Amino acid sequence: MPTSFCSLFSRYALHFLVQSGISYCIMIIIGVGSMHKYCFIFALGYLTVCQITRVYIFDYGQYSADFSGPMMIITQKITSLAFEIHDGMFRKDEDLTPSQRDLAVRRMPSLLEYVSYTCNFMGILAGPLCSYKDYVAFIEGRSYRGAQPGPGGEEAAPWEQHTDPSPKAAVTQKLLVCVLSLLVHLTVCSVLPVGYNIDEQFRATASWPTRVAYLYISLLAARPKYYFAWTLADAINNAAGFGFRGYDRNGVARWDLVSNLRIQQIEMSTSFKMFLDNWNIQTALWLKRVCYERASFSPTVQTFFLSAIWHGVYPGYYLTFLTGVLMTVAARAMRSNFRQCFLEPPQLKLCYDVLTWSVTQIAVSYTVVPFVLLSVKPSLTFYSSWYYCLHICAILVLLLLPVKKTRRGEMVHGNQHPAPSGKQEERNSSSGWNSTPVMNSVSSVKPEQGQEQGGCRHRWSPQP
Repeated sequence: MPTSFCSLFSRYALHFLVQSGISYCIMIIIGVGSMHKYCFIFALGYLTVCQITRVYIFDYGQYSADFSGPMMIITQKITSLAFEIHDGMFRKDEDLTPSQRDLAVRRMPSLLEYVSYTCNFMGILAGPLCSYKDYVAFIEGRSYRGAQPGPGGEEAAPWEQHTDPSPKAAVTQKLLVCVLSLLVHLTVCSVLPVGYNIDEQFRATASWPTRVAYLYISLLAARPKYYFAWTLADAINNAAGFGFRGYDRNGVARWDLVSNLRIQQIEMSTSFKMFLDNWNIQTALWLKRVCYERASFSPTVQTFFLSAIWHGVYPGYYLTFLTGVLMTVAARAMRSNFRQCFLEPPQLKLCYDVLTWSVTQIAVSYTVVPFVLLSVKPSLTFYSSWYYCLHICAILVLLLLPVKKTRRGEMVHGNQHPAPSGKQEERNSSSGWNSTPVMNSVSSVKPEQGQEQGGCRHRWSPQP
């Protein structure tokens, strides 16, 4: 693995050591009081400079092996660790949220521990992100001491477990998902390119139902590459013994501590929030921990902006995330104002679910087209061919529906409540409340020349 890794990235691998090394020096020299800010600025700034160099100087729109992909994961790890050390060694416990208290690091890691966490072979290429405490628990052999339910449903003591759980079943299942996803990607993606949505003849001759259907199907065909990459990354970590999260009520081992997506929930999402909650989960948690929970104003806007910067410097990313802010807030408004009216009877709720599923899938597809097309001109061509209709609808929703201020200053519509803090499934990677914006996390393969306008080789990432 180290040999093939160095062969793949050659001298560019030095960027990983430079970024990690300087960040560690900042942690040691600056001190725990403010080092999280300097580490955040340096790590994200260094990543951005590398992305600008790669995109605008070397190979705009051409996807060869991309060293900035692993750097995106390392940036997440550096900034997460810096905030966790700041929480554990500087801030008072009573000032921390339950999740921050749970993740807080109470002593400065040694250089070996730090490099092992940021550059370990399991996650250097595709991640996904994990917390420092989870990683150390795995290294020290404490991750298997989960509670196993007893015969009556009560939790058994950790020492009653006589054998460590085996990841074989979980790894086999995930590898099968990888094979299926790869086959779908290789056979379907080239037949249904996203770029065809802006084809002149298609726009001139296709009916609106046809265009809506093709938009959904082409973006659906673009997703299996992400399913393949993230599921394979999860399987690699599981095969190494990392990712165990305890047992369910039936005593079955759960290997989803670092899982990055839930395919069924994604494809069956009935709200924008539900889609984002199950897509690139670990990056969503990172955005929540370093930005959303700590933002003093407009946390949703700040989080989307951070996500755009972290993803890269293609203009299409920023168009997607700007649209995403609008869609997220509007979808939240619609759901909070109308959902309670359709819960009973079951037949009415079923009709509501079908309608919201359709609207959600089209809205998500509409939002992420610029993310695939990368450039400004084709992205605006697409939106103008749709007359910016979903942008206009979202703005009308925000203007017409009642709003109120939460205690954090975020605009919430109708009877929507502020997003809760605390653990609330956040430590086990199943946070359902925080619709943090992520599309793809780590880009290692880029579209070949001539495909930058939305063929199946657009910016995909082996780590949202």
